[in-house]
Amino acid sequence: MTTTNGTITPTTTEAAVPAPAQRISLPDLAPEYYKAVIATERAARQGVDPVLAELVKVHASMINGCSFCIDMHSTDAIEHGEQHHRLLSLPAWRETSWFTAKERAALALTESITLLTRGHVPDAVYDEAAAHFEQTELAQLIALIITINSWNRIGVTSRLSPAAK
Repeated sequence: MTTTNGTITPTTTEAAVPAPAQRISLPDLAPEYYKAVIATERAARQGVDPVLAELVKVHASMINGCSFCIDMHSTDAIEHGEQHHRLLSLPAWRETSWFTAKERAALALTESITLLTRGHVPDAVYDEAAAHFEQTELAQLIALIITINSWNRIGVTSRLSPAAK
């Protein structure tokens, strides 16, 4: 793979494997619900730093395996000034020195909320986040994490695929 302006392109002459066909279109078949999720997204991200918001969205999307959301939010993060190496190292964020204490608290909270069945949200994780975020900002962050998990479930279940670049 080679990188050109942040875009990864295959280095072989083989054709890319097509993405699985989309199963269902919620915007077409459940339009009121879909509009409500869009409104929830707008409300959830208010007051959250745009770069941090995109880091959280990419991280949750990586955990959930939502290729559509990973692609969209990685692109958005780069547009907001995020660095490629930080995005690529999100799965190993604990192993790097590239994330601030506040970002680490947000990433840990993202993991706990996203992987809710693996121990819920431990007090230590919540308390660490509460130490780095004002209550209103923490509430917005929690809403953002819940919302990206909703989007991931829409993307994965309906098999949304990122557009070929």
